[in-house]
Amino acid sequence: SIPEQFALHQNYPNPFNPNTSIRYELPEQADVRVLIYDLRGRLIRTLVNETQTAGYKTLIWDGADNNGLSVSAGLYLYSLQTDTYRQTKKLVLLK
Repeated sequence: SIPEQFALHQNYPNPFNPNTSIRYELPEQADVRVLIYDLRGRLIRTLVNETQTAGYKTLIWDGADNNGLSVSAGLYLYSLQTDTYRQTKKLVLLK
């Protein structure tokens, strides 16, 4: 089945160490970006940057930045962005 609307769900587990799962829903094909930011608004990791088909999606963040280095423990923001939708939520990495 196909979702009726865009949605970004709370990551699980939260807090997490070493991995967390992020679920989202796309009611139509879209150019999708799923991004991780620190609290200063700096981009930490790009998890998705591609066109995706409609459906229910799940991805895993391993607590690493775009260079593959582990980030420090703390509060981070993750964002789902398309041309017509944007949602941001918080997650906590414990070490």
